[in-house]
Amino acid sequence: MKLLVTGCCGFIGSNFVRMMLERRPDWKITNLDKLTYAGNPDNLKDVEGGKNYRFVKGDICDEKTADELAKDADAIVNFAAESFVDRSIDSAEPFVNTNFYGTYVLLEAARKHSVKKFVQISSDEVYGSIEEGSFKENDVLEPSSPYSASKAAADLLALSYHATYKLPVVICRSSNNFGPFQNPEKVIPLFITNAMEDKALPLYGDGLNVRDWLFVKDNCDAIALVMEKGKPGEVYNIGSGNEKKNIEITRLILKVLGKPESLIKYVKDRPGHDRRYSLDTKRVSELGWKPRHSFEKAMSLTIEWYKGNTEWWKKLKK
Repeated sequence: MKLLVTGCCGFIGSNFVRMMLERRPDWKITNLDKLTYAGNPDNLKDVEGGKNYRFVKGDICDEKTADELAKDADAIVNFAAESFVDRSIDSAEPFVNTNFYGTYVLLEAARKHSVKKFVQISSDEVYGSIEEGSFKENDVLEPSSPYSASKAAADLLALSYHATYKLPVVICRSSNNFGPFQNPEKVIPLFITNAMEDKALPLYGDGLNVRDWLFVKDNCDAIALVMEKGKPGEVYNIGSGNEKKNIEITRLILKVLGKPESLIKYVKDRPGHDRRYSLDTKRVSELGWKPRHSFEKAMSLTIEWYKGNTEWWKKLKK
């Protein structure tokens, strides 16, 4: 099996590649990454030089590069994305370009070369906010930010390639991930590292926004399963059922690290901040997936990882 995986020097992609190289040592994986600020080569330093791993620096929006790599791929897994909501509010253009147009370029390359599976990595944010209950895969998409709108548009485009061209597309919509190698601009690693440095933890609004927190390794398990067993043309929600208020996460981090709650600093809420995300995960569960890590165990592993890798995150925070 030959995989073309994009955006692997990022958070989820690097965890996915490392897992697949361990589980499928006979598979060949090509990592296409532009190495923007979120693409960190150190994330996969331990697999460099492996006989079944190849890194290609390039942009998914580059049609020539996408075409050259797709013609030798059995499957494509598209992690490449601009993903930080706050940055999309400041400037939407990179998000539209990478998340939508880049997906189009990859879809065209996959169609041209009859790729056997195209896995589009999406987000629960495409649904918007929900006060009660959980979103199902066929619910209406109501994205609230330029980031989530660009991902929703890419999802619809990918599904159209299945409907029109019979391209075997599957979509994974995951809830909020956390774990090793996550850029410290995101809330959990930001709060962990700030607390370690005795800096303020900037908490949006009243801190009562709710997210379902999914350990990255559990998400990678689900993505691999969908890649191999998912039905073309289907969307799969991936969530853990660990719904937590932001203030709960903040207090837990401070408690584990033995830091005072006086480090919490409430800041002005960001525009269009969704109140609650929640996913119905029955469809992916029917494939045989369930999370292997409890929330408490996953948070402990994550905090310990950041404590043991200070040089990794300090370089990024500079």
